Amino acid sequence: MGITGKLISILCLILISAFFSMAEISLAGARKIKLQLLVDEGNEKARKVLDLQNNPGNFFTTVQIGLNIVAILAGIIGDGILTPFLSNYITNSTLSFLISFAFVTGAFIEFADLIPKRLAMVYPETIAIALVNSMGVTIKCLTPIVFVFSGIANLVFKIFNTPTSREDMITHDDIFAMVDAGAEAGVVHTKEHHLIENVFELEQRWVSSAMTTRDEIVYFTLEETEESIKQKIAEYPHSKFLVCESDIDSIYGYVGSKDILPRILKGELSGLQNIKEITIRNILIIPNTLTLSDMLDRFNEAREDFAVILNEYAHVVGVITLNDVVSTLMGDVVYPMQEEYIIKRGEGSWLIDGVTAVEDVKKVLEIESFPEEDSYETIAGFMMYMLKSIPKKGAFIEYDNYSFEVVDVDNFKIDQLLVIKKERQENEVDEDGK
Repeated sequence: MGITGKLISILCLILISAFFSMAEISLAGARKIKLQLLVDEGNEKARKVLDLQNNPGNFFTTVQIGLNIVAILAGIIGDGILTPFLSNYITNSTLSFLISFAFVTGAFIEFADLIPKRLAMVYPETIAIALVNSMGVTIKCLTPIVFVFSGIANLVFKIFNTPTSREDMITHDDIFAMVDAGAEAGVVHTKEHHLIENVFELEQRWVSSAMTTRDEIVYFTLEETEESIKQKIAEYPHSKFLVCESDIDSIYGYVGSKDILPRILKGELSGLQNIKEITIRNILIIPNTLTLSDMLDRFNEAREDFAVILNEYAHVVGVITLNDVVSTLMGDVVYPMQEEYIIKRGEGSWLIDGVTAVEDVKKVLEIESFPEEDSYETIAGFMMYMLKSIPKKGAFIEYDNYSFEVVDVDNFKIDQLLVIKKERQENEVDEDGK
């Protein structure tokens, strides 16, 4: 075979090797989600790619057989391919051989391996779909050889109890990573980003993070006077009020403002004398161990939008409405950057209400996690957990490059915390020192 014939043969081998390289990388990199969308649109080739991903054994065996055959043939044909040509200019045969070897090796590295694989990484689905039929024919042609090698590989996997196909389990972290990447690329808008994050947070937040706490509940008793009822409605214009027999733990039912206000407006004062007549007894009562996602399911099942939350001792710890859950879900979307309990005082400084949920604090301060988060629900609970005592004014701790200081306490209850980023705090100390 002359030098021209060898060069044509090498070129053909480079193209074959590029085909196998692109097929291998594109199949491994093709995203199942995108392929499934193409299948739903009726793309038959995308379905074939998915089938190969689910059972990749024969495919990768064929690729390796093809690449090795090409490498052997390239070594045979390319051996000293340029030596006859270079001998006219270079008398040293060793140097001539090395130049010839470098030429063939470089051509394969660049055009049979590097460029095809980089293209396959950039356009994995497109290339996988384009090559899937050709790979199917190649697999059939090499079936006898594939059967032997694939059978040996499967036996080895069986001996070591190793799965032969990958499991693409999509986790919350995977979805968050995709959403973050979409937000950085501008594909996902800021509001959409916040909404998706909030949806997944519903599985992690307890009902207590969105409820009205026990000490803030406005309720009526069965012995409540007309004047007291009207005064409470005027001062606290809620849509629903808890009704109790004597104290907050003796639940009787609930009453809606829409049932009370018409009587007041019509002057039917006597209608308020016996609140039992307009009290709804069928009240939804739930434990404080539910998440907000569970709470949505309970509201849906009961066709209610108001519930009372009890602890393990059957004491009322709070009430929650459907609007409370929706506000948690839509808060950053409807009211961007509006934190009711978190006030930013300046760069690296925040005033935080003690009842603020730790999830909200984590989001604002960009803290990955708090220690033993299941042991408390609010930032006040975090302080009590870390200090191992009832905090007093001035008590502080340092955690994750932040200092948390209690600045206001009301009857053993932490009202406000001052949170300062330590870098800023150190700068202030340096300036004072100067």
